[in-house]
Amino acid sequence: MVGNGALSGAVIAVAGAGGPAGRAAMIRLAEAGATVVGADNDPERLAAAVDEARYGHGGATVVGETVDLLDIDSTRDWARHVEKDFGRVDGVVHLVGGWRGSETFTKTSLDDWDFLELLLVKTVQHTSLAFHEALQRSERGRYVLISAAGASKPTAGNAAYSAAKAAAEAWTLALADYFRKAGGEAGPTSAAAILVVKALVHDAMRAERPNAKFAGFTDVKDLAEAIVDVWNRPAAEVNGNRLWLTKQP
Repeated sequence: MVGNGALSGAVIAVAGAGGPAGRAAMIRLAEAGATVVGADNDPERLAAAVDEARYGHGGATVVGETVDLLDIDSTRDWARHVEKDFGRVDGVVHLVGGWRGSETFTKTSLDDWDFLELLLVKTVQHTSLAFHEALQRSERGRYVLISAAGASKPTAGNAAYSAAKAAAEAWTLALADYFRKAGGEAGPTSAAAILVVKALVHDAMRAERPNAKFAGFTDVKDLAEAIVDVWNRPAAEVNGNRLWLTKQP
């Protein structure tokens, strides 16, 4: 029943809510009892994701807003009025994604880096800077970054993507240090954690490629479960840690 889940009373913002992972996360967070505030740059895709999460769980409080996460002022405005409207912010789940690669290292295009740096790094910078104080005010604040195993073991054709993911991880670990220091001797009450996957898979991908194995991929529903589980664990246990959902390289 809505309101009686593990996250009952929590207010959680989801960045990149309109994609397959965002949809799965919003559904699971709503099922766990959270008020979910989704943001995406595609209003139609966002509206469909919000409706799916809201009506899938008996009218759970799920709202969406078109936000330009590449604009720091827009992102900060979003953070301010989420806290004002709902009285608190207990989590930010960062699901803004994107991928570009090349056949070889030699054929790497720096245009790919420019594209990925915006999507995978700048949005992490903006959301973390906008929300970190509200998360620290929460008794169970969590910032959850979804990253890729390639950040720890890059391949030649994924230089730009892996470098962007590694930069996003480093930024998130700096946020974790902020939470650690804010907690003092008692330890952190809020946390920044990194969920690491090889890649994600969802039902539409399987339908398009019925013979593909997707070996080592994480289903978006399993990712959503892992996201909720970050709140089930003490802040000190998850803060500043990479939580592996695939084989660690």
